[in-house]
Amino acid sequence: MWAFSNPVRIEFGAGAAARLPALIGKRRWALVTYDLPIFHSIAAAIAAEAGPPLVTVDNIITNPDVKDLARSCALFGAASPKPEVIVALGGGSIIDAAKVIAAAQGDFSRVLASLKGGAPLDGATFTPIIAVPSTAGTGSEVTSWATVWDQDSGNKYSLANRALYPEVALIDPAITVGAPRGLTLATGLDALSHALESIWNVNANPVSANFAVAAAREILDVLPRLVSDLGNLELRQRQAQAAVMAGLAFSNTKTALAHNISYDITLRAGTIHGIACSFSLPTVMRWSQGHNATCDANLRRIFGDDLAAGAASLAAFLEGLGVSTAPASYGLSAGDWKALVLKATQGERGRNFIGQHDLAA
Repeated sequence: MWAFSNPVRIEFGAGAAARLPALIGKRRWALVTYDLPIFHSIAAAIAAEAGPPLVTVDNIITNPDVKDLARSCALFGAASPKPEVIVALGGGSIIDAAKVIAAAQGDFSRVLASLKGGAPLDGATFTPIIAVPSTAGTGSEVTSWATVWDQDSGNKYSLANRALYPEVALIDPAITVGAPRGLTLATGLDALSHALESIWNVNANPVSANFAVAAAREILDVLPRLVSDLGNLELRQRQAQAAVMAGLAFSNTKTALAHNISYDITLRAGTIHGIACSFSLPTVMRWSQGHNATCDANLRRIFGDDLAAGAASLAAFLEGLGVSTAPASYGLSAGDWKALVLKATQGERGRNFIGQHDLAA
């Protein structure tokens, strides 16, 4: 038996951001975004039709940290009257932060208590979210969880609640055209990781697999061309569509071992998430083979009949984009790598992995 569920309404297309005022309607709204000119410009266009936001929260950083999120939640909580909807305009960090703000209702301590001790949160109190991603990769616009980092303690948390699914994912590929090469590459590889990690996953099902296979095949074709032609709107549209399909896939399965490996690398060295979670994909793909016939069959739909050759081609794909697949490139000795993999296998995402880890490899 299997089940697939995702309640997010997706509106997709170049110029789709113009739909925001209609989606906000007559509701009081808050804006969560970056403090950058391009986002100020988009926000001004929204406000011209929807009216100004009650509050703008723009202190968000990449990989939202507990210290910054406490301030973000306080800013939202100070708005009076209470906002009725949150517009999250930006990348995955913005959408994740908006989810924390929606759950905290002005008091981050209650979210922190849930993250650290499992204290229940009442989803009925959460503020609805309209997610407008400015990158094509994280998938946060169609998932019910948010990543929260604590650099001081060296921990990564996941806030999860079905009430955190955005009510609408408004995906406008034209917004992503301004993303530089490094960000386009990293977010694109994050989406590839989402697709592959949802295939070698104990929670995989036929619907998630079809989304994942389609997404992976498209990203492998599009991404190398896109990073060499950043202004190409057609390629941006294809990458954005593949990214949301990958998001739909892992919205039901969550990620697996490669993501769990990535967390310590990001915490230790600050390696951008999309690189940290993708460099190990060829190794993890090798470890996945031969343990589940359905998993192998789906990987063959992407890489062809010879999965060993497929893993080698995946490594060549990453290396061709300038992403090293060697753990040493990320400051890991052989012993560090083995210890990290062993730790990752016991993590929440690592336990989703369907394969067997060959630490001698």
